[in-house]
Amino acid sequence: MKAFIFDLDGVIVFTDKFHYQAWKKMADRMNIYFDETINNRLRGVSRMDSLEIILENYKGHKLGQREKDLLAAEKNDNYRKLLETMTPDDVSTDVRNTLKELRHRGYKLAIGSSSKNTKFILERVGLMDAFDAISDGTNITKSKPDPEVFLKAAEYIGESPKDCYVVEDAYSGIDAAEAGGMTSVGIGDAAGYDKTDIKIQKFSDILSLS
Repeated sequence: MKAFIFDLDGVIVFTDKFHYQAWKKMADRMNIYFDETINNRLRGVSRMDSLEIILENYKGHKLGQREKDLLAAEKNDNYRKLLETMTPDDVSTDVRNTLKELRHRGYKLAIGSSSKNTKFILERVGLMDAFDAISDGTNITKSKPDPEVFLKAAEYIGESPKDCYVVEDAYSGIDAAEAGGMTSVGIGDAAGYDKTDIKIQKFSDILSLS
């Protein structure tokens, strides 16, 4: 294996609480029922697909695409304001040291995230220089479980998918890795998914693979 491709949220940083707060604020304004169980369905899902899941509980008039776009933009505005509170302290020592050691061992490192805020988050936490390439919501047309974001990441670092590990915490990300012909490494929720190739309990367990 020659490379590691990492999901961002739930693997490198933890922004789930910000996503929840931002969607909740929008949903409450629209009188849409939204709770943490519904929020869990949004993990690894694009912004517009997430909105469609939330709108399953919407009881108002039929929304046109422009209205949906505005709701998604409202959520993102709320979310980015919360992201502005992030600092380098939001990345654990375990993550930072593991990334440095992988680089020392000669592996290529990339991000594969559906989030369009990926670069903004990495800048806030001081990790822009930790990765050789970033594939995110700004360069894909299909979100996970489609493998596009991971295949683009492999392309950007010049490696074959079969030579890449994908580190994910969401079921949809594991499905995307499998669809892309990559070896999946599950952490968090994904460590309990039966389709996950390799299951780890903490980020530094990755070092045992190399």
